[in-house]
Amino acid sequence: MSDASDVLKANGAFYAAFAAGDFAAMAALWSETAPVACIHPGGPPLAGRDLVMESWRDILASPHRPQIRHHADQAFLFGEAAFVICYEALEGGFLVATNVYVREQGRWRMTHHQAGPAPPPARPGRAAGTVH
Repeated sequence: MSDASDVLKANGAFYAAFAAGDFAAMAALWSETAPVACIHPGGPPLAGRDLVMESWRDILASPHRPQIRHHADQAFLFGEAAFVICYEALEGGFLVATNVYVREQGRWRMTHHQAGPAPPPARPGRAAGTVH
């Protein structure tokens, strides 16, 4: 597998963990050595693995957790780091997300997630997995 497909696979695993409400899987995706931060839609910046993981534990445990489908994923690689931008489709609207990854112990692990409101994708037919 190429680095780009590995990054896109890690991004897919992030959304699969969210959809399943699987905190252990979510925690395994996040970096243990690089700085970690997260900005949930409408929320303040969270910095540090403990605080970010606490926020995910709360979100994933909620029976009102939104159902999200990601699409139009685009990976951008630079050395031992990468980011993915993608759309998140929710009931009633769209978010656009940026997910940042670093290579850690041979795996791509997340260091940052930020999502916020966005208009519908301009080109809804664009396939997921675009690499730059």
